[in-house]
Amino acid sequence: MQVKLIKRKNGLIVRLEGELDHHTATIFREALDKELAKENVQNIVLNFNALTFMDSSGIGAILGRYRQVKAKGGKMVFCSPNKHIKKMLQLGGLLTIIPICSNEERALASLL
Repeated sequence: MQVKLIKRKNGLIVRLEGELDHHTATIFREALDKELAKENVQNIVLNFNALTFMDSSGIGAILGRYRQVKAKGGKMVFCSPNKHIKKMLQLGGLLTIIPICSNEERALASLL
């Protein structure tokens, strides 16, 4: 699992690569928690383009970061999931509270 963080004004692009599961959810949580602790990070774009697998641990880790973002008055947006990832997001109920965009550009534009 690799987590690539790209800062944009008051937001953060998070590019995930590999598998987000019970073995790697801690890596994801720690990376985002460190950035969310900074005052200038308010919005997050989660880019799933290179994510190949996700289980319920990944859903839980995302939901926890979503709550932190909302508490700061920010937004979270998903982009570029494959069919499996999109299905997991749907089954986890995340697509009812977090919008999804087809690519990173549109996701960033939706945060404005």
